[in-house]
Amino acid sequence: AAPTRVFAFRDARWAPDPVLAPSAAVRSPHPAPLVIDNGSFQTRAGWACPDPAVPAEPLLRFRSLAARSRGARGGAGAETQVGNDLGSLEPLRWLLRSPFDRNVPVQLELQELLLDHVFQRLGVSSQGCVDHPIVLTEAVCNPLYSRQMMSELLFECYQVPKVSYGVDSLYSFYHNRRQKWPCSGLVISSGYQCTHILPVLEGRLDAKHCKRINLGGCQAAVYLQRLLQLKYPGHFAAVTLSRMEEILHEHSYIAEDYIEELQKWRCPEYYENNVHKMQLPFSNKLLGSTVASEEKQEKRQQQLRRLQELNARRREEKLQLDQERLDRLLYVQELLEDGQMDQFHKALVELNMDSAEELQSYINKLSLSVEQTKQKILQSEVNIEVDVVDSKPETPDLDPLGSEQSLEDVESINEFEPLFAEEQPEVEKPVAAVQPVFNLAEYHQLFLGTERIRAPEIVFQPSLIGEDQAGIAETMQYVLERYSKEQQAILVQNVFLTGGNTMYPGLKARIQKELLEMRPFQSSFQVHLASSPVLDAWYGARDWAVEYTNREEGWITRKDYEEKGGEYLKEHCASNVYVPIRLPKQAPRAAEASAPSRASSTGNPSEQA
Repeated sequence: AAPTRVFAFRDARWAPDPVLAPSAAVRSPHPAPLVIDNGSFQTRAGWACPDPAVPAEPLLRFRSLAARSRGARGGAGAETQVGNDLGSLEPLRWLLRSPFDRNVPVQLELQELLLDHVFQRLGVSSQGCVDHPIVLTEAVCNPLYSRQMMSELLFECYQVPKVSYGVDSLYSFYHNRRQKWPCSGLVISSGYQCTHILPVLEGRLDAKHCKRINLGGCQAAVYLQRLLQLKYPGHFAAVTLSRMEEILHEHSYIAEDYIEELQKWRCPEYYENNVHKMQLPFSNKLLGSTVASEEKQEKRQQQLRRLQELNARRREEKLQLDQERLDRLLYVQELLEDGQMDQFHKALVELNMDSAEELQSYINKLSLSVEQTKQKILQSEVNIEVDVVDSKPETPDLDPLGSEQSLEDVESINEFEPLFAEEQPEVEKPVAAVQPVFNLAEYHQLFLGTERIRAPEIVFQPSLIGEDQAGIAETMQYVLERYSKEQQAILVQNVFLTGGNTMYPGLKARIQKELLEMRPFQSSFQVHLASSPVLDAWYGARDWAVEYTNREEGWITRKDYEEKGGEYLKEHCASNVYVPIRLPKQAPRAAEASAPSRASSTGNPSEQA
């Protein structure tokens, strides 16, 4: 027997983050860098300190969301909650705000709320400023305007001494390949909003050939929500985004061959063995108290008997129609046997048939149907003679061919009350509880079949949700074709998967299959998954900060900010490539324009222009 695969939604509530007391090691002999992985899904923050007394892991992890309530009338002002202080997302879904547009921070007032939360909960105690260096992650090829606003926020609002920007996926690559650094590889980073294909040559990002796919875990959750809301319209409100994210994290997987996997799901046995049933919360109060009156029990028994009689009548009518149809076909067959070919072909045209073989096949099927109907009529006559007034009445034998009509009969059984009214002698019967019409717990279950592979498949086939984009495989092939064959061979020897959206089981095997199809015959390649796809970006940023704390490489000081602007970036092994703004030079005025001629043309606006 297949194991029971019923899972309950956790619907976990977040506990508010406590205010942590920092260790003395983060203050002496000099302030330790503060590492912030500023992700569009989750923010992670902690200290980069080699001292063993300081945990080498993020001390804060919270969703990058804020909600500002409107406040009561005549009462206190609006209250703002950030991250884990929200408790649960669904009651506040329409109040939630994020500083990100895709994976780029654009709402700096909301970003300031997230940074305030980080500094406060980590116990930054300096007065009027944050005197710790900041290591902050940013998007691949981050727009200069976004970096300018972030630098302005950090230097002007928090008075930080220096800051370093890096790419989260490159930090993850650095953390997992630190022993062999610098190295080359192809980084595939898939997060909450975007998926990136990043070629790395000799430890540096080749920004010219980076590609982005605007699909990630957020779009997969929305797609899964739409699928289940269409499948279960009765549970529309219960299919929330938070529960869809839980399904994606714990019950979804990537098919190595999507079409072949769909064919497997068509098999009933495979479906029963692999379907996951998600139990929605429900209340037993909907059933009401146990019905134990004799009148309702008696009425139910009468309805069962009448339903049997109605089904018997339907079977007899169906038998009569089938028998007439069979007699007609047998008559046409006799025309063929008697050699009356003209009349035979004319009869075939009237019956909408093409050949004698089709006629014989239909006769065999109809004969079998007639015999089955006769057997059911005999069986129903035997069942009617049995006393159905029982403490546990059995469900009547319903005709499978007329099951839809029988269900309508159950709903409209009261219309036949005058036809079947009869006097029933009052006989004492044992009182028994009436069983519910359906299993209430099973009614509140979501059956996850092909939905387990459809939602995460969108990063390989964006057309599933109507997106006019290339998938991971096509984009990866496009990036590789930008390089020579020798460079391609070097890149595919180190294909690296990172990001929260790469944690699906089967993703590594799918990438290997796609590479096997696109690479030359008998060529080699290697695919590696990050040791911790979610946290390795923070670990890599910490490793870099510990190693480069006392160096100038990669750090933007306040002097650099004031002299070169907020968009300035000092490059390092895990950073973006800095492309300064180049303003077009203005053409010098014509030297032949003399002062008298300019003075004489003051009255003509077109000449002035």
